[in-house]
Amino acid sequence: MHSGPLFVLLAAALWGTTGTAQALGPDGISPLTVGLIRMAGGTLLWLWVWARRLPVAWRTVFGGSGAAAVAAMAASQPLFFAGVDRAGVTIGTIVTIGSGPVLAGALAFALRGERVDRRWVLATALAIVGAVMLLSGGEGAGVDPAGVGFSLGAGVAWAVYLVAAKDLLGHLPPTVFAALVFTGATVLLFPVLAFQSLEWVTTGRGAVLALWLGIGTTAVSYLFFADGLRATPVATAATLTLAEPLTAALLGLIVLDERVGAVATAGAILLMAGLLIVSAGSRPRAPAGG
Repeated sequence: MHSGPLFVLLAAALWGTTGTAQALGPDGISPLTVGLIRMAGGTLLWLWVWARRLPVAWRTVFGGSGAAAVAAMAASQPLFFAGVDRAGVTIGTIVTIGSGPVLAGALAFALRGERVDRRWVLATALAIVGAVMLLSGGEGAGVDPAGVGFSLGAGVAWAVYLVAAKDLLGHLPPTVFAALVFTGATVLLFPVLAFQSLEWVTTGRGAVLALWLGIGTTAVSYLFFADGLRATPVATAATLTLAEPLTAALLGLIVLDERVGAVATAGAILLMAGLLIVSAGSRPRAPAGG
């Protein structure tokens, strides 16, 4: 496996720990405050940027791709959590993770000329079907149209972020890119504090959780992701991020002692197969036309 896809997988594995971390945290945690803490954690990368005196291409940052990356990252948090709240965790998550890779592949082709091959189509189909089976476990659920809409919006936001990030990473070092995006997203999400309480952060367990969410699942993970995305096609990277629900399911089984049925187990196998196929055959592709 090339280093690019490996870094993307490592990032997705770190993202997959957030659910277990929240479950082990103190009372009073809300999804929106978790999202804000994660965004704020990314701003810590500014310390690294300042200490290393890394150059910042401000014209690039405030250009179309920079604004799109910041807005998409900030929008993905409330859209996803609103979708989960309205449609339920299973449906909301399935719509978001199922639409993200397909939308990202379509946007990358339309805007960057990145083509996908049959291997990617097969691998992505296996991974999405596997993720749906893994998350649903074969259980039925009611569908809330508004919740599905919010979740689809989160998938669109993630796809926009991926394409914009790919463009920015051609001009900025991964550390500078991640610091800028998360600082901007934190500013946009700051009004959330007017409606949410962060008292849980003041407890010992809450402080440990906040540090892990901010540093482990954001600052470190998105450095891995940015570095991996530089050498990985957008569509491939989007599919590889489906390792997130797989990690979450494994941690739920091992750490939280959750039960996994036959349908979910089969889904995990399909998901792993899809990830193996897309990572084994991933190589950076030149955009069409040049």
